[in-house]
Amino acid sequence: MSSSFIRPVAVQIGRHDRERVIFDVNDAATILLRSVPRPTENRKLAMDACLQVLRGEAQTPVARRAFVTAALEAKILCSD
Repeated sequence: MSSSFIRPVAVQIGRHDRERVIFDVNDAATILLRSVPRPTENRKLAMDACLQVLRGEAQTPVARRAFVTAALEAKILCSD
């Protein structure tokens, strides 16, 4: 099972940082761990979804949707 997103997600961590393009579940999990410090429910759901995909228990689109929701809440989402 592939952990790559069908459509990448663009995020911008800091106001002066360059936009980063997230291509897969591994990148999404890294962003959630390192760049979304507030432990919100959406962040937790996104992390859980990423882990489920990596364990082969869920499909990649589920993790992508959860990541987009968490990134939107954290105000780092540039494009979906």
